[in-house]
Amino acid sequence: MDPRSQVSTAVKRRKHKQGKAMKHSLKVPDAQRTPRCAQEDEALVYMNFMKSHRCYDAMPVSCKLVIFDTTLQVKKAFHALVANGLRAAPLWDSELQKFVGMLTITDFINILHCYYKSPLVQMFELENHKIQTWRDVHLQYSRHLLISISPAASLFEAIYSLLRYKIHRLPVIDPQSGSVLHILTHKRILKFLHIFGQRVRKPAFLQKPIWELGIGTFRNIATVLQTASLYDALSIFVDRRVSALPVVDERGKVVALYSRFDVINLAAQKTYSNLDISMREAVARRTCFVEGVIKCYPDETLDVIIERIVSAEVHRLVLVDRADVVRGIVSLSDLLQAMVLSPAGIEALFS
Repeated sequence: MDPRSQVSTAVKRRKHKQGKAMKHSLKVPDAQRTPRCAQEDEALVYMNFMKSHRCYDAMPVSCKLVIFDTTLQVKKAFHALVANGLRAAPLWDSELQKFVGMLTITDFINILHCYYKSPLVQMFELENHKIQTWRDVHLQYSRHLLISISPAASLFEAIYSLLRYKIHRLPVIDPQSGSVLHILTHKRILKFLHIFGQRVRKPAFLQKPIWELGIGTFRNIATVLQTASLYDALSIFVDRRVSALPVVDERGKVVALYSRFDVINLAAQKTYSNLDISMREAVARRTCFVEGVIKCYPDETLDVIIERIVSAEVHRLVLVDRADVVRGIVSLSDLLQAMVLSPAGIEALFS
């Protein structure tokens, strides 16, 4: 079955169940509403907001979009991503005359991790492989279907797709022309909510501490020692499927943040031939835009967390104690799961 039809079916079922549950409560006059009923309504505010807005609503008036043909060399493709300040691009198969997938930073990490031997051994696969060659090799071990969405679909469905399939880029494709209109991301959706969500009443749970709400990852946190090698960091990216790693000292204190986007810039600097360098050196070598370590504390409210992550335009906050020791990660996925999907009874992030 087409993954998009699975998403649509799942969402329709949820809508049907939610609609039946809400019919009676909508008929209750405000003066007669019980505190419990009001709390239930508050929990549904952001879910209903996302259901009432289309993907088209969150698309910018104009944006940069690069499309790669699968016959393009991998090395040239990654250089093009860096040159255009992009993290991913849709892939077009000329023979099939359709979009077949996405080339992302994850592919670059997997290639480096797969073919790197030592600074003395050149990675011919990276230098000579075409995108299609890499896909033929990589798709033997993983199922890569192009997950996309229609511009008329709700943002609720878009969030479900992003979290259910654990992807960071969701192509918005015109069902009539087959053209890619935009690449929707967690960041774009949360920013849309932050701007236009001001029109809806703020629920009381926004004033609760993040630890009380249980939003984020607090156990088995993926970190990397600053004395570890860059290849060690790539191994964690591959094995744990995380988008960034807090770089810590021997006491567990966070000293930097190394993200997947930092890895793609190895292509621009042409420094991917030596992955044996320490993380301390890898962090010091960065010359591009650095996201930095944007931190938060367990006693800070959800409202403060959202404001900080949107204003800083980052993908996650590092949860630390007062000694700056890493205690957790609060990501965009965590926020969207808790605010939008969990009220609908969908635990896509944990499936």
